[in-house]
Amino acid sequence: MKKTLVIMAAGMGSRYGGLKQLDGIGPNGETIMDYSLFDAVRAGFSKVVFIIRRDIAKAFEEQIIRKLEGTLEVAYVFQETDDIPEPYKGTVQRNKPWGTGHALISAAAEVTEPFLIINADDYYGPSAFASAARRLEGIDNQRLQAALIAYRLKHTLSANGTVARGICRSEGGYLTSITETLGLQRAASGIVVDGKGEEIPEETMVSMNMWLFSPPIFSFAKALFSQFLVQHRNEEKAEFFIPDIVEALIAKQGAKIPLVETEERWYGVTYAEDKNAVMQAIAAAIRTGTYPETLWRQR
Repeated sequence: MKKTLVIMAAGMGSRYGGLKQLDGIGPNGETIMDYSLFDAVRAGFSKVVFIIRRDIAKAFEEQIIRKLEGTLEVAYVFQETDDIPEPYKGTVQRNKPWGTGHALISAAAEVTEPFLIINADDYYGPSAFASAARRLEGIDNQRLQAALIAYRLKHTLSANGTVARGICRSEGGYLTSITETLGLQRAASGIVVDGKGEEIPEETMVSMNMWLFSPPIFSFAKALFSQFLVQHRNEEKAEFFIPDIVEALIAKQGAKIPLVETEERWYGVTYAEDKNAVMQAIAAAIRTGTYPETLWRQR
């Protein structure tokens, strides 16, 4: 079956201080996204859909899309703040993107098969993509289905500040809830605490936005987004997240969503100070043969 990867790359990078989705961390200026794309190709993905902003389209074309010619089928869509249901068009002033749930909806026109969706600025690791590819094989194109590749909390922390993570609860291998938890960090004592100072077991599974969905998710998400706008359309900081969609799937549809555990270590650049650690991790992966020094052949 055709395997499609959707990459959310429209983020503003406010905490990082720049376009982290296009920041080079590899020996030849490769981005974190380049390594995700490379892992996806190795796992059998043949198409990628990028969700971007219009103001970064030219840089994205030059830095990312051009070098993928002949390797992947490529499409991109724009996540526009005014891409909202008709009753609200022209009535809402918004500068900040509406969130990952809205980004997912933006990809609807380019996706007609089961797909994997990820963040552009998170490093997920080769085996996570292999697990996702295997799981996609069992997703029905016509039925509303989903799955999550989840990480251990201890593998997703930053040494340079707090992070927010979707804390997962599961039963019998299926997701029962996902709770956005702020202020997570490793305390001086060595334990992981949240923003309230409460201990969170480091083996807890968390979401890093590595989701698998079937195409019917788009109509479900659109309906949910309309409900979101009824209450939050005038709140500049309100966001519509993929976990909101998943929670509704579980609560309203009784959906059974497999939680697939990975032992991969996440790397990302939540803060500018994180960049050096990511560069060191990639350099180590190149030394051990996980990646070649040059990912894409020169064109």
